[in-house]
Amino acid sequence: MTISFEYSPAVSEIVSRTEDFVRNTVLPIESCHRGSAHDLPEGIRVDLQNAAKAAGIFAPHAGREFGGLGLDMRDRAPVFETAGYSLFGPLALNCAAPDEGNMHLLERIASPAQQEKFLRPLVTGAVRSCFAMTEPAPGAGADPSMLTTRAERTSAGWVINGHKWFITGANGASFAIIMARTSGEPGSRGGATMFLVPADTPGFDLKRDIDTLDESMFGGHSELTFDDLEVGDDAVLGEVDKGFEYAQVRLGPARMTHGMRWWGPARHPPNLTTKRPATWPVFVARLGDLGMVQQLIADNEIDIEAARALTLKACWVLDTEPEAAASSQITSIAKTFVAEAVNRVVDRSLQVCGALGVSGDIALSRLYREVRPFRIYDGPSETHRWAIARRVIRKINRANV
Repeated sequence: MTISFEYSPAVSEIVSRTEDFVRNTVLPIESCHRGSAHDLPEGIRVDLQNAAKAAGIFAPHAGREFGGLGLDMRDRAPVFETAGYSLFGPLALNCAAPDEGNMHLLERIASPAQQEKFLRPLVTGAVRSCFAMTEPAPGAGADPSMLTTRAERTSAGWVINGHKWFITGANGASFAIIMARTSGEPGSRGGATMFLVPADTPGFDLKRDIDTLDESMFGGHSELTFDDLEVGDDAVLGEVDKGFEYAQVRLGPARMTHGMRWWGPARHPPNLTTKRPATWPVFVARLGDLGMVQQLIADNEIDIEAARALTLKACWVLDTEPEAAASSQITSIAKTFVAEAVNRVVDRSLQVCGALGVSGDIALSRLYREVRPFRIYDGPSETHRWAIARRVIRKINRANV
């Protein structure tokens, strides 16, 4: 099957409606709140999502049977990009992290009863969720196998004890998908299980909201503790001890959708920047007549187009061969490149704009703060490079046997 860069008329129409919606409804609200969603009132989220529903662009990624538009990975790419032009756009369309990734996981792994209880209200925007895997050092971080949170069997089900931190969207979430160790020890490659746990369960404690560089994630990033948190067997998501396998079901597509959402901000800085060199005089010419500035503008366009093409290839692999080993390799490659390309685009744009770029008068300084953590989120670039190289070496060694 060939990879096509053309979209159907139906998808193109969704993109067009999303563009109008972001420009006329979302951007004015973002400007009022200066891009900070950490403490955005819940009522604004609801109003934005109701407006997206009225525009027919809500939950583009979720299955139609649960209230979404049912787009596959390739078709959702231009919609996510267009939504991401505003930092609040993905929230409005209900395709922001972590809910979007959780929806994908629940569609693939959850039982019908769990889907009705957790997935359907999540897709409709009635509730929010979080994914509780990351732990303080030396627990699960860039290396998930270091998982220390533990779930022990009891006569009534399970009791969970552990410490999580940097859990995106936890403040105000209705439920969490908790990753806990059910066998083995920290460092073991298996032995993790996922649990679906309502946030009001006794023993589920939000200790604090962490002050971070970025501010655009609704609900922020929080630190959680689980103290004798009791759940029944019906809380187990999928099968016991298969949590690490299920994490890959979620993380591969989530890396790509995170990249799609950041294409939008990557397009925003060049749009801001090119107005300046086209009109601003500097020394004896316009800024845009200087070769150094032209190179920065050209390199931005190269990075954006390369990031878009690489992500679309990864989406094609995920759509056609989601279980293939190649999917992990291409998603790691795409995630690493896109995260770094977006940073380069914003940095170059800020440089062109000079003092205006670092001021609060335009969005560049805010975007600079937002995109920098992407090189850490969903796996640091260094971890992905390590994994990419190991796969290449294994392939070479197998060929030489």
